Parts: sequence; structure tokens; C-alpha cells
Amino acid sequence: MLRRGLLAWASRVVVLLVLVCCAVSVLYMLACTPRGDEERLGLPRANGPTGRAGSQAAALGWEERHHDHVGSLKRQIAQLQDELQERSEQLRAARQLAGEPAGAPGRAQADLLAFLRSQVDRAEVHAGVKQATEYAAVPFDSFTLHRVYQLETGLTRHPEEKPVRKDKRDELVEAIQSAVEALNSPAESSPDQRPYTASDFIEGIYRTERDKGTLYELTFRGDHKHEFRRLVLFRPFGPIMKVKKEQLNMASTLVNVIVPLARRVDKFRQFMQNFREICIQQDGRVHLTVVYFGKEEMDEVKGILENTSRAASFRNFTFIQLSGEFSRGKGLDVGARSWKGSNVLLFFCDVDIYFTSDFLNTCRLNTQPGKKVFYPVLFSQYNPGIIYGHHDAVPALMQQLVIKKETGFWRDFGFGMTCQYRSDFINIGGFDLDIRGWGGEDVHLYRKYLHSNLVVVRAPARGLFHLWHEKRCEDELAPEQYRMCMQSKAMNEASHGQLGMLVFRHEIEAHLRRQRHKTGSKKS
Repeated sequence: MLRRGLLAWASRVVVLLVLVCCAVSVLYMLACTPRGDEERLGLPRANGPTGRAGSQAAALGWEERHHDHVGSLKRQIAQLQDELQERSEQLRAARQLAGEPAGAPGRAQADLLAFLRSQVDRAEVHAGVKQATEYAAVPFDSFTLHRVYQLETGLTRHPEEKPVRKDKRDELVEAIQSAVEALNSPAESSPDQRPYTASDFIEGIYRTERDKGTLYELTFRGDHKHEFRRLVLFRPFGPIMKVKKEQLNMASTLVNVIVPLARRVDKFRQFMQNFREICIQQDGRVHLTVVYFGKEEMDEVKGILENTSRAASFRNFTFIQLSGEFSRGKGLDVGARSWKGSNVLLFFCDVDIYFTSDFLNTCRLNTQPGKKVFYPVLFSQYNPGIIYGHHDAVPALMQQLVIKKETGFWRDFGFGMTCQYRSDFINIGGFDLDIRGWGGEDVHLYRKYLHSNLVVVRAPARGLFHLWHEKRCEDELAPEQYRMCMQSKAMNEASHGQLGMLVFRHEIEAHLRRQRHKTGSKKS
């Protein structure tokens, strides 16, 4: 179809140009042909009232206009010839793209494939590209069959939506259909393989580099539990093409969840309730490392761990006690280096984080030792006391974890939750342990990965939530850290509209009082 369309378009262009050239040539011949007697009646006669001098002046004027007209026609013909030659070259190129031989057989198709492959090689597909700052990294959007989880929300301001724009909807549908066709291709599947459908699609991520194309990574269910099929597709601003197909088995991929902690017993108890349900009962391939600072409330934390261990027959945990003031970077660094087994997938987590079993698989699927690290963008919950202030009671936690612009926002400025293999963390140099207090250490590590050759996958994670808690910014923080802390605190309370209603609540109440007073005056 592509070949017929290109040939038809090129043929019409050539025919049109030939007709134009013929028409111009006819005009040129007519202009250069000597005029007959009837045409010369328009010129002054020698014996006319103007005399010989007038006749000669008129003839000279007509000859000058004639030469100008002929020169204009010659320039138009030369321009048309140049355009005809250019279109002919485009026709040859179109025939080459359509697969017609030009020179050696198959050379045109080879050139086309070489160009498309060069687009793939230029894009950040097979290897990471060094970035100057965190602002230079191109984030991914994530999607399922029915939803898109996006950072650049545009006019709708929805962090999660059914694609409203037809071009975005058609683009993702085409990517899923192309992946299903590739999975069911006779050349790449065995005779006894079950047919794949769009219902086997679990989730995908995609991003567009505007000067190269769009990269898609799509994950499908495999034939057995904990098995997956992944397809990487690339659209180089042309026909979509398959880059590679992988069969992934995550049955033995252990995730070491590392949590730095100081006091906050109530939060840790809530965290362990989620951990028991998700990591122990549902997933079963998780190790927990708790790095605790100080001795205050340490016995309570250890008691919660031991109770969970006895009740759930869970032994895959490590408790490390450190002295000194709390340092998140130091806690994570010590927890990562304390692992004595083979290379393990690390998930740096905080005690106020809620995650699902789907997220654990997303963590596994978006990391690869020596190649990829995963920096998920979590959904940050607003203050339930503000959001549900008009309700009799704040709903249960599970009812609060809804991705909507009224309930929270994508914490795209946060880089603390991350999945990476221990070998990559050690090779990159770990955290900067000179950073003290709140913030800064996670951004420093993120920048080091951006400066490396690893692919940094940055995408919204629909199964990762930051639970709201009151944030305190200590006076001991450096001015820049304090500013970052206060900025985070402001964004963590409520949406712009909700905060605006709180700011102007006195004006709103005054307006209501005036309206009630007017209504009462009219009745009386």
C-alpha cells in the first residue's frame, strides 16, 4: 500500500509538471511568432495621424515589451525545469522507499532500514545518554488498556485519564495492536503457543524525543505465573517498528525494601500492615531491611518486626541500628551495602509510603543490572482533613487512594523512591554522606545516574502512594534545604483551588451572610 501510494503521488506530480511546461512552451511560441496583418492593425500606420516618428516610437516600445515578456517566460521555463528535475529526484527516492530497485537489488530497502535504525540508535533506547541536569531528562508516561498516567497534564490537569485526544488514543491502541501482532507472528512463535490478545496487556511506558521518535515498552502476561513478555517498539516519526522482544521470568527476582527510620512508631506499624498484606501474603519475594537511628522507641519498632515475623512466619528481614542523628542517605547507603548475598534489586522506600503488589512487578520490570534504573513518580496524597472536611468522617485509607486531581498530585519533584540493582548503586558511588538533614541526597544520586550510561526510567507509578503527614521543617536546616522543605510542605496540603477556598473563606462567608440578609429583608 505504501509503495502504490508513493508511486501514484509521484506520477501525478510529474504529469502535472509536464503539462505546465507544455503550456508555457505554447505561450512562448505564440509570443515569439510574428504578428499577422490583423494583429498589426493595433499599431499606428506610417501614414496615420501620428506620422513616421510616432510609428517608430510605438514599434520600439512594443519591441522592448516583447523582449521583457520573452525574458520572463525564459526565467519561468528555467524555474520549471529545475522543479521538474527536483521532482524527478524525489520520484526516484520514492520508488526506492517503495522497494523498487535502483542500482543494486534491495539497496533501497536497505537504505530505508538503515535510516530507521539510525533513528533508533540516536534515541535513548539501548543505552542511556548523559544529561546535564534533572531538567534535561525526558520522563515516561505510563498506561494500561484504559488509563494513561501522565506528568504533563495539559488543559485537563488530570494526572490520570482516559485519553481524550483522538491522536493519543489511536497512537497507544496502534502500539498495543502492533505488539499483539508481533507476539502472534508465526515467524517468532511456536505452533503450540497460545494466541495473545490485548487483554494480556498489563502496562506500558512511553516517551517521545521530539527530534527522533517515540519509544514504547509494553509488558504482557507470560505463559506461567511470574512470567512476562515485553516488547520494545519505536516510532521514528514514520512506520512503527519492532526493536526487540523479550521473555522475562521474575519468579526468582527478590526485592530488598530498605527503610531508614527514627522513631515514628505509629507510621511504622501502619507500614508493616501494608507490608504484611502485599509483600508477604501476595508477592512473597521480598526482603525487608530496616535501618534505625538512635535508641529511642527502638524496642517498639523491633517488637512490631518480631510480631509480624511470628504471625506470618516471615524471616526475610534485617534490622540495623545506627547511632547519631537521622540521615536518610546514610541509612539507605548502609542498608544497601549490608547485603551479603548475590546481586539484588533494591527499593529505597520511606515509612510513609504505600505500594501495591503491581508496583513491585513494575519495579522488577523497569530495572536491569548494568542497563536501567527506575525512578517512579509517586502519587502524593493531599491532607485528608482538608479534602474531606465536609464529610462526617474521613474514609478508610483504601478509599482515599484514588488518583484524581482533587485527592493528590504526581510528586514529580521527588527522587527518593527508586528501584536499582545493588551493583549499579555501588558502581555509581552511592549517596553523598556529607549531606545532612532533609532533602538533597536523593537528587544528588539521581544526577549521578543521569551522568552515567544507564537508562533512567522516569514514569508515574499507579501503585505507589505517599501518605499525607504533617511536615515539619527544622530550624537547623541550611537556608536552601529549608526553602525546599517549605515548598514541599505547601504543595502537600491541598490543590490550588482547595487552598484558594481556604484563603478566601472569610469573603465567602461574608457573601453568604449578605445574601441571607437580603433574602430576610425581602420577606419582611
